[in-house]
Amino acid sequence: MNQSPDTWILAAQCPSVIGTVDVVTRFLREEECYITELNSFDDRETQGFFIRAEFRPQREGFDDASFQARFAERAAEFEMNFELTAPGTRMPVVIMVSKADHCLNDLLYRHRIGQLPIDIRAVVSNHPDLESLAQWHNIPYHHFPITADTKAEQEAQVWQVIEETGAELVVLARYMQVLSADMCEKLSGKAINIHHSLLPGFKGAKPYHQAYAKGVKLVGATAHYINTDLDEGPIIAQGVESVDHAHYPEDLVAKGRDIECLTLSRAVGYHVQRRVFMHANRTVVFPN
Repeated sequence: MNQSPDTWILAAQCPSVIGTVDVVTRFLREEECYITELNSFDDRETQGFFIRAEFRPQREGFDDASFQARFAERAAEFEMNFELTAPGTRMPVVIMVSKADHCLNDLLYRHRIGQLPIDIRAVVSNHPDLESLAQWHNIPYHHFPITADTKAEQEAQVWQVIEETGAELVVLARYMQVLSADMCEKLSGKAINIHHSLLPGFKGAKPYHQAYAKGVKLVGATAHYINTDLDEGPIIAQGVESVDHAHYPEDLVAKGRDIECLTLSRAVGYHVQRRVFMHANRTVVFPN
């Protein structure tokens, strides 16, 4: 279920103290806002509190600036940081990709039919292969080749696109290059990556073929925020399906592609709908 087209989102976090739920729900009641969805979580390990409310104003002429100013006064007592998101908000996004097209194609389709509230401003790739796909969707495509010697220059070009497009989120839709520590720092909390999840873990070339040789029984995918630890950033969403001896390597690859698409789109949806909170290098996620 996606956000209703006429609801606002109030997402907030603060230290765990008495009255955190009340300060949000009471304020919304006083402002004559009807709550359509409410999620909260108190982390007893870190004493952190997280809350997300979707609401529909009942008064005519809802003024978001005035609403935020009044709520800020209440929130200050709880050291509460909050964000208000208007109905119909479409987060500006840049997608990075290499040669595999399944995740890119899926995101472009969901964007085109309005399933994901995103505004894809550009596609960036280190290969020219998928330009026609982006062009079919009327999305600008930037081909920036990369070698070990040109990595810094190439990332500078990528960063220029991110800044010029005003992208608030970067999606690595099977971008098969390791980002530098500097780039990871710039994109902290603002870039989502997808990769396969196989148990036991298989690294290097043809992981699904390695998995077949070991007779794996589960195939999955993990979507996470990037950091300087390769494929080990805070996890947003995971998907998994059972397989058996009848699944040959090509079957595992096909199933893996499907799970990657679904898991990545789910993670992007959670992020843009303000369902993900970062805390102590972990995520708190309120699924829809």
